[in-house]
Amino acid sequence: MLKNRHVTGWLQAAPLSLILAGFLILPIATIVTVSFWQATEFSIIPAFSMENYAFLFGSDVTYRVFLATFKYAAITWALTLLIGFTVAYYLAFHIRSQTVQIALFLLCTIPFWTSNIIRMISWIPFLGRNGIANSTLIDLGLIDAPLEWLLYSDFSVILAFVHLYTLFMVVPIFNTMMRIDRSLIEAAYDNGASGWQTLMHVIVPLTKPGIMIGTIFVLTLIMGDFITVRFMSGSQKANVGRLISNDISLLQYPSAAATAVVLLCTVLIVIGILLRFVDIRKEL
Repeated sequence: MLKNRHVTGWLQAAPLSLILAGFLILPIATIVTVSFWQATEFSIIPAFSMENYAFLFGSDVTYRVFLATFKYAAITWALTLLIGFTVAYYLAFHIRSQTVQIALFLLCTIPFWTSNIIRMISWIPFLGRNGIANSTLIDLGLIDAPLEWLLYSDFSVILAFVHLYTLFMVVPIFNTMMRIDRSLIEAAYDNGASGWQTLMHVIVPLTKPGIMIGTIFVLTLIMGDFITVRFMSGSQKANVGRLISNDISLLQYPSAAATAVVLLCTVLIVIGILLRFVDIRKEL
């Protein structure tokens, strides 16, 4: 009887396992395999070689690009966490009506009704030298000349990232906050805790699973992004995604695959470190 149940369990898991193998494991295995191939200007040679990784780790450009990627990810994460936590806290604890909660939450999703590229490009006429932001500041007498750093800079890249990915922080934090037992907050107030103490010692610890899920979403999306950096920096900045994109455009697939493998390992290490701080399985 136990053996039959064991076989039944494997049969039930088989369809999902096949899908997982075909659409996740097989592509990753292919990328890893191609990363060890050789390439010339005219052809790809399916022969084992470590030259792609040797070139990757032996180049100063690689370290600078990875450092820039981590910089974008860290700053964007901090800003999205601040904004996302504030929005989620307001929706969860200050809006009593469920109808209003749903309406405001749907309002947050309005930017997702258009594509990422359209939302990103919409910042260009706003931040440009003769754009709305500079014109307004000049008309108000706050500046004498247009601010050059508003567009095609690290500022514009991070602004676009925050705009694109804040909702990925709001949703899991809001979901976690809605599960918090309100009697715990009342108990904290009854025991003389201030609003700040209740926030730091009750709400934040109970919201850690949502924060970690949002962090994983935001960091993985930013570290794999390349089109935002290209458009919002005017092709003056680079991250790992752009490095891979440039190699692909030059038909250097083994080099691009090697960079992708290193990026994947880096992301997995970051996720592994984050999962050490909190058990998010209870939230999934």
